[in-house]
Amino acid sequence: MVHTFRLNDCNIAVDGNSGSIHLLDNLSFDMLSIMEELIPVEKVVQQLKNKYATDEIIETYNELKILIEQKVLFTSINDLETRSAATNTASGIKSLCLHIAHDCNLRCEYCFAAKGDYKSGRKLMSSEVALAAVDYLVKNSGARHNIEIDFFGGEPLMNFETVKATVAYGRKIEKEFGKTFYFTITTNGMLLDDDNIQFINTNMDNVVISIDGRKEIHDAIRYDRSGKETYDRIVPLAKKLVQGRNGKSYFVRGTFTSRNMDFSQDVMHLVDLGFKEISVEPVSGSGGELFITEHDVPAILSEYEQFAIKYLQSLQDGIDFRFYHFNLDLYDGPCVQKRVAACGAGGDYLAVSPEGDLYPCHQFVGQNEFIMGNVFTGVSNDSIKNRFKATTILTKQDCRDCWAKLFCSGGCHANAWYTHQSIDKPNEIACTLQKKRIECATMVQLKKNNLT
Repeated sequence: MVHTFRLNDCNIAVDGNSGSIHLLDNLSFDMLSIMEELIPVEKVVQQLKNKYATDEIIETYNELKILIEQKVLFTSINDLETRSAATNTASGIKSLCLHIAHDCNLRCEYCFAAKGDYKSGRKLMSSEVALAAVDYLVKNSGARHNIEIDFFGGEPLMNFETVKATVAYGRKIEKEFGKTFYFTITTNGMLLDDDNIQFINTNMDNVVISIDGRKEIHDAIRYDRSGKETYDRIVPLAKKLVQGRNGKSYFVRGTFTSRNMDFSQDVMHLVDLGFKEISVEPVSGSGGELFITEHDVPAILSEYEQFAIKYLQSLQDGIDFRFYHFNLDLYDGPCVQKRVAACGAGGDYLAVSPEGDLYPCHQFVGQNEFIMGNVFTGVSNDSIKNRFKATTILTKQDCRDCWAKLFCSGGCHANAWYTHQSIDKPNEIACTLQKKRIECATMVQLKKNNLT
């Protein structure tokens, strides 16, 4: 399974079962483009002889055969299964997402969390539940040394005393148990002030701040409980927080909808504001005017391609920033097992509701059929854990047959479930957009590494 594409004067092939990326000349590109598997050289010569000399065709064919023998081209799915089975990974939970607040001071139109309460009523997580979650993570993290807690919502700053208590408790016990906590927080920025900015920049290893880009785009969708605009209140506070990070990780995360399929303008607006770490994601969900349909897909694919070229030009012009979806490690990246098993939802990553209930991930919270147990009593529903663990790119037929599977790891389980009521069948539109982002990211990294 080899995928070939041309973008920005690059001829590129991706081997779907090894993840190998190949930069090609015109002849090897044309040769691979006519093959679904290795075919006799005579057939190749017959199809390409009107464009290339026979001796050049045979030479290139023999070079491709060497790559096949090295198992970086036309690799079989069986090879991938063997590699995956032979890979050992750490056991135990790595990360908990604490829903510190099922409440929010914004009423964003596209909110997957039902305006912050996950259709389960507005409530805040108590310190008792939060500290029990810390204990649960430590106890069930196995041999892992580095473990993570993400403060999420709703809006976690609405329950900031519990955030502070949780961090203090984690720092207090980490040496005793031989662990190091990595804390992150996701916020809309509305409640930032000097005190919590200082605390966040001292204690949070990563911060995610939600801004949708241009003022008119942001304010049309992200408004407060009284319907008032929020951009002018959030941006100065977000800038102040980021300026105080002193090199610590952060990123500004936006969402684009059918209203702003020219989302590259929103990315560049965030760059103009001084932000350097940016992610602008397609809206998740379906059924409303804001959500992306098949009709919108061609325009979005074109936007990604155009923005990839614009992104490279910006970097060449000395405008230094990182667009999350164009980051791709050409040489290392996740191990094979991680690529096969995806995000770890239901296994090494769990979410905790304000009541302490355990879910496979933050997007399943509020769906009672996905309750796995509780931080006080542990996992009582092993069937959910086993179901997620067993669902990989090797078990989903759509993924097995896809060239991009080792780069997207099968996509989002929650997105699949909300689309098809099954975690086994990915969302088709999300897949199409993801594959284009992978193509663009591959081209960008080849250019950045001066490999073209």
